[in-house]
Amino acid sequence: MNTPQPILRKACFGDGPAIFKCIKAHPNELVPRPLSNILLNIDRFLVAELDGEIVGTASWAVLPELDPAKNPSIEIQSVSVRQDLQKHGLGRRLVEAALERVSEFKPDQVIVLTFTPPFFASLGFTPISKDKILYKLYKGCMNCSKYDNPLTCPEVAMAYAPPNPKGGPA
Repeated sequence: MNTPQPILRKACFGDGPAIFKCIKAHPNELVPRPLSNILLNIDRFLVAELDGEIVGTASWAVLPELDPAKNPSIEIQSVSVRQDLQKHGLGRRLVEAALERVSEFKPDQVIVLTFTPPFFASLGFTPISKDKILYKLYKGCMNCSKYDNPLTCPEVAMAYAPPNPKGGPA
């Protein structure tokens, strides 16, 4: 008998509380996000829905680039899959869908800060020095309540270089 697969779709405002719950269910792996932040950025969320319930999520944020010769980077954030559905490819599907969605913007790179580097390595991300994403650290990590210094935080910085980032045909 086939087990039903979650459907991936763009999030809508009504998904906000369920997204909040998904992220909050992983306090050791994910930075918490207030519901107001989720709703403000709802257009940057994908959700996985199974039998009317949100069971996974992924989002992204644009990180401005200080070098005018480069395109902005995009950070994949808040990748979350309900515990009982982990290790079945749903996280991979969410990240791949997010990468496909952000490819429209033609970023030079897509980054993640993660406690699960092997998962992201399996998707083509490679470790980078946090020195290469200082703007991200300044913008997001300086307010982190979990660690006193973004450069000593145990999260690993990783980057993915999309094909044809400068606007050529994909």
